[in-house]
Amino acid sequence: MSTAPTVFIVDDDAEVRDAIELLMQSVGLRTEVYGSARAYLEAFDPDRPGCVITDVRMPVMSGLELQEELARRPRHPPMIIITGHGSVPMAVRAVRAGAVDFVEKPFYDQALIDSVNRAISEDAERRGAQQLRADIEARYGELTPREREVLAMVAAGKRNKVIALELGISQSTVEAHRARVMEKMQAQTLSELMQQLFYLKAE
Repeated sequence: MSTAPTVFIVDDDAEVRDAIELLMQSVGLRTEVYGSARAYLEAFDPDRPGCVITDVRMPVMSGLELQEELARRPRHPPMIIITGHGSVPMAVRAVRAGAVDFVEKPFYDQALIDSVNRAISEDAERRGAQQLRADIEARYGELTPREREVLAMVAAGKRNKVIALELGISQSTVEAHRARVMEKMQAQTLSELMQQLFYLKAE
């Protein structure tokens, strides 16, 4: 499956969908169009990067309701919400819920393109961080219980001699455990190891 970002256009107005699609394609962006929020949700794939452009006012499910539904899912593209009937409370609600932008019609083409590029960059950064965390979790899962114990004590700043005394093992055994931890975690330095632990704790 291609990893190229896609601009998912969700709007019940066919003319608006077509206009946005042509605009996005004019700058080389891949697009997909949906006539309703439900149609987009039925095709939703959390592994597909990009961004969503959606109208606020649509039958059955509004753009804000679509935003709320996607927020319940573990991974979803950033959203840009457009409207011809904007209001300050509506914009505040959308942005607080994580929308990248709230755009009123008629919008300037370049302004929408800029918002889309910003959303795609945000999505790529977020997915990169998620993948890194998944990789680190997989490496951590390869550690034995003893190696995890030693790692926790190293992270607490304890010296090998102290770790050996507290665990009732020799200092050379501690050093061997540390070496295996560094190897399994693919860390070249203690600083890199600590950075990985930060990712493990981060949400």
